[in-house]
Amino acid sequence: MERQTLARSLPAARTGRRILTAYLFLLPALLLLGVFTFYPVTFGTALSLFEYDVITPPRFVGLANFRALWTDRYFWIALENSIKYLAVVPVLQGCAIVLAIWVHRSTRGLGWLRAAYYLPVVTSIVVVGILWRWLYDDAGLVNFILLRLGVVGAPVHWLASPGIALYAVMFVTLWKGLGYYMVIYLAGLEAIPPGYAEAAAIDGATAVQQLRHVTLPLLRPSILLATTLSAISALRVFEEVYVMTSGGPVYSTYTMFYYMFDQAFGALHLGYAAALGVVLAAVTIGLSVAGFRLLREGGLSYY
Repeated sequence: MERQTLARSLPAARTGRRILTAYLFLLPALLLLGVFTFYPVTFGTALSLFEYDVITPPRFVGLANFRALWTDRYFWIALENSIKYLAVVPVLQGCAIVLAIWVHRSTRGLGWLRAAYYLPVVTSIVVVGILWRWLYDDAGLVNFILLRLGVVGAPVHWLASPGIALYAVMFVTLWKGLGYYMVIYLAGLEAIPPGYAEAAAIDGATAVQQLRHVTLPLLRPSILLATTLSAISALRVFEEVYVMTSGGPVYSTYTMFYYMFDQAFGALHLGYAAALGVVLAAVTIGLSVAGFRLLREGGLSYY
């Protein structure tokens, strides 16, 4: 009887040790998540219910910061610009997919191509912003080329015109992110077994049909990941705006993240900035959930 009880207790003890070992391995990551993710989120959400300017003690105001957003003209300008910024996502993903397929099929100079398109990714955003400010200058390379080609009759004020500045900054985001998402799609393409394309070719499918019915459906997990990351980055854009336009001209490049930074560290309205952060987080989560549901429709269901 004692032997049977001992035999049953040994596997249970081994299982308990394995679970404990697994949690010990997870502990460092959980601690980092708690300190750098969960605590800031909790603290920021709580701070949004207070009026706080660093100088005077925090004062509880309930939902007053959120009610103030509805009548804040600059909040709506920033939200509109952030939503406009999302237009860069489909263009960026489409270009990254085309580029990845091209690089994936190319055999000559493959390493050079990958390095050339990945170079902007590892370049500091400050350097990129300063570089593009020079390129967008009235006497810069962009205007020089357009004038020489006869596309425009006079220099375009890329960063000084309220109707153009936001799109000029969006192009820089697209240019810088292209290599990063290309690598994600390259990894996805490498994971697709070549037998699918060979079977489609034997059945007489053209290159376009293979792309539409074989490659893109199998690339859907990568598309979901890249699109979600790109949408979150577009909503959180800050560095490009800060370096290139500082929100101007006439608030035309004022985004949610920049407005939050301006309220927190410019006006010292930390509670109001936290409320902006909560709204931005809610919009980001909503769009992420919508993206997951949209891209899951009729396709892979394991994520």
